[in-house]
Amino acid sequence: MEIFSRPKLGVALWTLGQMPLAESAPIIAEMNYDGVVLPFAQIESPTEAAQILQDNQLTCFAITPNPVDLAHPDTAVHQPAIAHVETVIETAVALQAPLVTLRNLPGRFRPITTREAEQALFETAVAHLATFAARHNIRLAVEIVNRYESFLCVKTAETVAMLDRLNQPHLGITLNAFHMNLEEQDAAATTRSVSDKLALFYMADSNRQAIGQGHLKLGLHLWALEAVPEVPIILECLPEGSDPFGADVGANGRNIVLESLKISRSWF
Repeated sequence: MEIFSRPKLGVALWTLGQMPLAESAPIIAEMNYDGVVLPFAQIESPTEAAQILQDNQLTCFAITPNPVDLAHPDTAVHQPAIAHVETVIETAVALQAPLVTLRNLPGRFRPITTREAEQALFETAVAHLATFAARHNIRLAVEIVNRYESFLCVKTAETVAMLDRLNQPHLGITLNAFHMNLEEQDAAATTRSVSDKLALFYMADSNRQAIGQGHLKLGLHLWALEAVPEVPIILECLPEGSDPFGADVGANGRNIVLESLKISRSWF
């Protein structure tokens, strides 16, 4: 008898760097993954991308925008960021992807003005984009990260409170086992607490490498996800090093990621 139901499994394609979808899709399909999270930057043509995924029997679980700053106090930065995410949402419609994920600019871990003012700017942008997404029948999900990548949405409880304030039915969250390892006392309990707000779950081991190569308690995570079996698990493994695509990783970095994906797939 199976202890866990078989989850839908995907790969975050940004971890493969600039590898074209036409090259990565057959490899991901051969590993028996179900789909991908596709960076907007890798979509040259929604029609061609949809055809590549269809040919390889892969689902596009979500699209991720380019890095943008939705909390920036300068409207010359803030407004183009909102416009970009609107374009991503429209692309999701063309690709028949049900979800667009959202986070503030990676690496900006302190406010330019005050945290309260920029939190308000972020919430206003998210509320607008959630309404825009709902009109296109697309769900929007805010990514919860860690304190070393952002000063916004680093704790699950505060992000859920933001969603409650905004009260947007098409707005959810994504959780990430790696980020929760840094920020949450009990990752499994945190996962259970978000209930129907959870749209996507990113997973790698505690060191962001292949499952089994760190101290991730995989079973506890899977038990927590049993309550939301329709939520895909997205593998997001990286090589060692602070810059996964830098010279210190070298040309072998992509091969390391692919091997990590093979190892991780064997756990499900």
